[in-house]
Amino acid sequence: MSGTDAARVEILGAGVIGLAVADELRRRGHEVRVVDPAPARGASWAAAGMLSPAAEVWHDEPALLDLGRRSQASWPSWGDRLGVPLTRGGTLLVGLDADDLRDVKRQATLVRSLGGRVEDLDGARVRALEPTLAGRVLGGVLLPDDHSVDPRRVLAALLDRVPVQRDPGPAGWAEVTVLATGASLPSAYAARLGPGLVRGVRGEVLRARSDDPPTRPVRGWVRGRPVYVVPRADGEVVIGATSEEHDQPPVVTLGGVHRLLDAARELVPGLDRAELLEALARDRPGTANGLPLVGPTHDPRVVLATGHFRHGVLLAPLTAELVADHLESGRVDPATDPRRLLEDR
Repeated sequence: MSGTDAARVEILGAGVIGLAVADELRRRGHEVRVVDPAPARGASWAAAGMLSPAAEVWHDEPALLDLGRRSQASWPSWGDRLGVPLTRGGTLLVGLDADDLRDVKRQATLVRSLGGRVEDLDGARVRALEPTLAGRVLGGVLLPDDHSVDPRRVLAALLDRVPVQRDPGPAGWAEVTVLATGASLPSAYAARLGPGLVRGVRGEVLRARSDDPPTRPVRGWVRGRPVYVVPRADGEVVIGATSEEHDQPPVVTLGGVHRLLDAARELVPGLDRAELLEALARDRPGTANGLPLVGPTHDPRVVLATGHFRHGVLLAPLTAELVADHLESGRVDPATDPRRLLEDR
């Protein structure tokens, strides 16, 4: 539906995407019901919260970079409205050996070609900027425009603003249903939309507490293995993340934990003394072309807000605007239009 009158909207899913959409719709005067049996405990609960469109972009993803930059521009005001501060200071991309450093340079070249700011750093400069790094780190780059946020604080702030019910209410109340259920669409809708629209990509993440954490997010390659270490203000660090295509429930594996710890400790040796707090596994919602699905389906009563893969926290404010704008005016962003993947279904 579209129009300026208030709508009754049911949102299935209370992760950062569903809650952000609900908050925006309520702010614009719509009636909203959010349903989730386990609110705020999905992929966004495990997320590191890097607002890093440049660090995440690959050669075939300029549209995703554009979405990320647009949403990142909304984050300062959105975070202020939620009362959640951003951590500024940029992201370091570093390489442990010569092959790893080539990966860093390739990423830096791509970011520059797409108009992003990059500061080159040799080994001495990168260690001066981040003294917790290992002496064997050969070099890296700083992406000064990247930031981070604590997703759990974001979720808590949104839950304070948006009531969530664990069980569905009476049928027939909603004029529109927004599916924000991440990697698994509800079976009734999956049958109508077709299989494989979104798929689960398992990610394993660790949390630890350190008395000497990095001062800013560090993303690196360690003998070809990607890893990130994201500090929080209270000494907690988030270490991640594995990425594995699978068709089983997401579980923490010994191999995944070993790979993360091994790579993180090589980059930041002081993590040897850190207290391990938590190990989590969650499914990220992937799509066939790597872009999120935000907008209408062939059923005018069903709108999608899913498929954000690794970018749910970053894209939350933009997704909320896109869904609300679509319901009010019919506008759809071509890059996220779900109908591009529904045409052959």
